[in-house]
Amino acid sequence: MTSAAVEPVTFDPYDYRFHEDPYPTYHRLRTEAPLYHNPDLGFWALSRHADVLAAFRDSERLSSANGVSLDPAAWGPHAHRVMSFLAMDDPRHMRMRKLVFKGFTPKRVAEMTDRIREITLEHLEPAVARGDFDWIDEVAGKLPMDVISELMGVPEPDRAEIRRLADLVVHREEGVLDVPVEAIDASIRLFGYYTDMVAQRRTAPGDDLTSALLDAEIDGDTLTDEEIIGFLFLMVVAGNETTTKLLGNALYWAAANPGEYAKVVAEPELVADWVEETLRYDTSSQIVARTAAVDLDYHGATIPAGAKVLLLIGSANRDPAAFDDGDSYVIDRQDGGTLASFGAGVHFCLGAHLARLEARVVLGEFVARVPAFTVVGTGIARVHSTNVRGFAHLPITVEVR
Repeated sequence: MTSAAVEPVTFDPYDYRFHEDPYPTYHRLRTEAPLYHNPDLGFWALSRHADVLAAFRDSERLSSANGVSLDPAAWGPHAHRVMSFLAMDDPRHMRMRKLVFKGFTPKRVAEMTDRIREITLEHLEPAVARGDFDWIDEVAGKLPMDVISELMGVPEPDRAEIRRLADLVVHREEGVLDVPVEAIDASIRLFGYYTDMVAQRRTAPGDDLTSALLDAEIDGDTLTDEEIIGFLFLMVVAGNETTTKLLGNALYWAAANPGEYAKVVAEPELVADWVEETLRYDTSSQIVARTAAVDLDYHGATIPAGAKVLLLIGSANRDPAAFDDGDSYVIDRQDGGTLASFGAGVHFCLGAHLARLEARVVLGEFVARVPAFTVVGTGIARVHSTNVRGFAHLPITVEVR
């Protein structure tokens, strides 16, 4: 496929203006260029729901071993050092996934429900009482990191600094085509912190996920310290970002569609549907990368073996072939098939159950206290990232019951 064939639409993930657009440019690729090629930046992209879903499930022909990010520094055969088993293929991926699952179980997550509610109220109640506050600063940016840190066994005094470093890891400025120095430094500090924490748990284990991962064993096989540290880093960056942005996007689009929020106020059991519709309509992770292991034919053209392939989750989730009126935010919609930030297939996110639980608890407590709210136009700021879409600041004004 030549560049002329896709000239009507140009998709540059490093142009952060697409984060400001309620209908990002790459959504139009579905009709104008369902197989898109950007020779300058060296990637191909799939944007239709059927293609993206099939690609997630085709882990043999679309490899994760070089990483899942556009950043050159996070791409290549050593990507797993940063992205843990996200950047592995089977059987290596499945071996580590099974071991991690021994510690990071649905039961362990479910047992945190009451504690998640306690942490939520610690942040939410004083903020709501003030009436005007920044949703990200006061609630959405704090809760996920506090929950993950509690799960891991990170002491409370350290959590604010861990949150600050995690934010730096994913932040990008306009025109930055690779991992900036600040993000590299933050990553090194986080790895150092978790290295010390794993060493401490080796000598003094506790009732936390870090200790459980050290104990995880299948037929004599255990996780190395390096593997545990890599997984902890993945959780604190990917897990924190996904849930923080989910919570921000949920309030932003509910405010933009007050009739939809009114549905949840009237029927609080719709909170779970509110979470799922936000994951569909404006999912936190809009893009994930793969490597073509073989030549791949799509829509009359061929992606050559070895090429970088982007799966455009945000576009797939608006595909009219999969969703009725997909460009509308409808909390109680009936059609399923959402490709959330959690992916599909063998790489389906182990943390999906935790992210959904956090979101349901937080939004449930919010709607129980706030019958109506508005987003303050001044002060809104979106994150700068090549794949994460969401808010760095989201000031709101609430009405209290």
